[in-house]
Amino acid sequence: MDQKRLFIAIAISIAILLGFQMVVRPHLPQPPVSQAVNTTAPTGAPASAPGASQPVVPGALGADAAARQVPKQVPRVRIAGAKMAGSISLLGARIDDLVLSEYRETLEPDSPLVHLLEPRSEAQPYYVQYGWSNAPGTDARLTDNDTVWTASATTLATGKPVTLSWDNGAGLTFEVVLSVDDNYMFDVQQRVRNATGAPVSLHPWSRIRRDYKPQTSGYSVLFEGLLGVAGGTLQETTYDKAKSEGEKHAGIAFESTGASGWAGITDKYWLTALIPDQTIAAKTLFQYVGQGSDAYQVGYTTEAPQTIAPGANASLASHLFAGAKLVALLDKYEADFSIPHFDKAVDFGWFYFLTKPIFFALDWLNGILGNFGLAILVFTVCVKGLFFPLANYSYRSMSRMKLLAPKMQSLRELYKEDPPRLQKETMGLYKAEKVNPASGCLPMLVQIPVFFSLYKVILITIEMRQAPFFGWIKDLSQVDQTNVFNLFGLIPFDPSTLTPYLHLGAWPLIMGMTMYLQQKMNPPPPDPVQAKVFQFMPLIFMFMLANFPAGLVIYWSWNNTLSVAQQWLIQRRTSLPKPNLART
Repeated sequence: MDQKRLFIAIAISIAILLGFQMVVRPHLPQPPVSQAVNTTAPTGAPASAPGASQPVVPGALGADAAARQVPKQVPRVRIAGAKMAGSISLLGARIDDLVLSEYRETLEPDSPLVHLLEPRSEAQPYYVQYGWSNAPGTDARLTDNDTVWTASATTLATGKPVTLSWDNGAGLTFEVVLSVDDNYMFDVQQRVRNATGAPVSLHPWSRIRRDYKPQTSGYSVLFEGLLGVAGGTLQETTYDKAKSEGEKHAGIAFESTGASGWAGITDKYWLTALIPDQTIAAKTLFQYVGQGSDAYQVGYTTEAPQTIAPGANASLASHLFAGAKLVALLDKYEADFSIPHFDKAVDFGWFYFLTKPIFFALDWLNGILGNFGLAILVFTVCVKGLFFPLANYSYRSMSRMKLLAPKMQSLRELYKEDPPRLQKETMGLYKAEKVNPASGCLPMLVQIPVFFSLYKVILITIEMRQAPFFGWIKDLSQVDQTNVFNLFGLIPFDPSTLTPYLHLGAWPLIMGMTMYLQQKMNPPPPDPVQAKVFQFMPLIFMFMLANFPAGLVIYWSWNNTLSVAQQWLIQRRTSLPKPNLART
């Protein structure tokens, strides 16, 4: 019975890792839609406001016609932040041109900088916009997509705010005051001055608009799409879900009303998020717009209108985050601006309680060692130390089983015609020698949550992006680019273009060798067929991990090496009395 438990435990371990491989294996990503959706409003028509009575997508032109009608040359205010650059379009008052100055697309030194936001005149429009909509009983002339605003300065920089203003010619002046900090946070003030002789009621609104479906990473363990926190709960809506729900519910994929929260659109490493006034109730909307091509929108509109008395002013404060999802920075903003669960913009997942501490440990070690690869090695030693008592018990038990192999063989020969008696004698031997055959699976089972959490950290955190190790590993978050099937680059051909199973880098090969050594130090299964199957496990795991991030393979290889050293020491210290083969 104990032997059956052993193989069941091993089968479960393999099933978990195989299932994990199938879950995290990236799907083939779909090419991005390059057409721009129609967002042009007729002159004088109010721009789309989230939740307002106007159409979500103003105008009725086709996607191609809309793209041709949006001018490329428009008056702009330059953005010159400490970590960002770009511009704001004064046509429609859109923040639609933003480059992250510290990040490049690839490791090449001349690679383009990451371009986060793009104008409506480009192939992939992605922008942020602020505006107002009329409350019932008010019919004021409002800003729209064709409104040309005036700016108080030519450049927006840290400590140098810019005020965008527009006079509707009928006594109302609209202003958007923008300032930016040293990182990626904009402070936004929406203001209205009423110089008419009657009160005016308006709903301030804000929106993030992406007029195409981006190419995602394709990992099922990594969320990319529309997300935010509403009612204290994290809401995540993929692009496909936003489309399917939007088509069923008049464009609305998610809707919530209340104070406190945030909402935006996230990529693997980048985030654009609206952070409204945390004390004012607002309607949150995730929307899908299909008009010639896909478009996705996240927005806020105040639940109650602002009523501006004659001669009075009204304002609404909010924030906009547009940049890299640095964990420490998100934590800082969460504390500074009381943004609920802002750190969950980084997809730490269900194992948040384990994944985030592992990230902090690696980040702290990297700060000391100056290399995330070394941090992973030291972290592995710490994990081994944490599980040392359990591993020690397991390896000691396995070592004693290895010493019992001759006696086990004698029992099988003695009772080969009597399986029940063989089972009974085997269990008696395990009990007498205080050996647990299932203990060998315990180290693997307890490591699975750590393995998965470490995988998430390496995959999702921008701090690990393009982090080098030594030698040929230039990016720990990517797979080992070497390949044994082309003799590590000596043959100018990439076999993985034929099938991904023909990719086997140097580090996965090292991992397989360490796993083979570890296996040889354990007693083989008593059944010859099972023993043959087990011999292929290092090969199976080697190919399984070949398409995992190099940092994870390095962790697994180093962990195996430490385990081999630990088992060797235990085996040298473990001894059993000579077996009494005369027992009947």
